[in-house]
Amino acid sequence: MSSTSAIAQAKPQPWWGRAWDSDLAYSFRHSPVAMIAAAVAIIMILGAVFAPWLAPHNPFDLATVDLNDARTPPAWTDEGKSSFLLGTDDQGRDMLSTIMYGSRISILVGLASVALAMFLGISLGLLAGYVGGKVDALIMRVADVQLSFPAILIALLIDGVARAALPKGSHETLAFGVLVVAIGLSNWVQYARTVRGSTLVEKNKEYVQAARVIGVNPLRIMFKHVLPNVMGPVLVLATINVATAILTEATLSFLGVGVPPTSPSLGSLIRIGNDLIFSGDWWIVIFPGLALILLALSVNLLGDWLRDALNPKLQ
Repeated sequence: MSSTSAIAQAKPQPWWGRAWDSDLAYSFRHSPVAMIAAAVAIIMILGAVFAPWLAPHNPFDLATVDLNDARTPPAWTDEGKSSFLLGTDDQGRDMLSTIMYGSRISILVGLASVALAMFLGISLGLLAGYVGGKVDALIMRVADVQLSFPAILIALLIDGVARAALPKGSHETLAFGVLVVAIGLSNWVQYARTVRGSTLVEKNKEYVQAARVIGVNPLRIMFKHVLPNVMGPVLVLATINVATAILTEATLSFLGVGVPPTSPSLGSLIRIGNDLIFSGDWWIVIFPGLALILLALSVNLLGDWLRDALNPKLQ
């Protein structure tokens, strides 16, 4: 009786306790690379999100920007100033503050474009895999055609069409949205193909057949029953693609077709520094480049860890 009463009185473990004891959390705690990558990514994301409070200067406040401070070297050099730890750019803006503010745009574009690509890819992949037939053939042929072009070329094409279609003067206002759409539309194919392959397997299983027999709506079957069982590979792909989207945004901004100079991202900061690198102002391009590398590398390492942790064959 005592053991029975003890079991009856035992309280269920809270969700955070279950999460801490899960296989995924155990794998994370025993992976030093994943923990270091997560720490770097969290520090950079928090620095970007809370840049208005953490940055030593506001690079967009013209009242605090002095052209006399332009191209000041980092603080540890002979000509550096203690108020500018990483030096200043060609406009006198503090590099550390500018990197923190610029990272906000890069991270937002990366997350938003991946969300758009996931929405399109998952929806079309589910439809192609579950319905099959001509619908499947049409969606997959469109995907095959898009795969024959580099993603950066498709993003450039979409951005160019948007510049031509939008009224003059409105592109700078809508540049962020155009950039998200361009990168998102260039990356949906990977999600569609991944979800389609998993859906082809899941739709023939017993639980889907049972749902069909009792007359469940096909859309409900796809999104409530099939979708949760195909999300594992999608989450891994999305984690890795965040880094890819950030690099694509940096490439577009470096080429001058990304966000406007009034809202610089890491890519546009690298472009500004690249124009001045032969004059000896190395810090203007080195530090934004290092920030971009650290951000992309940490997210990629987290994606690699998540892929291994969710793959039972590697455990």
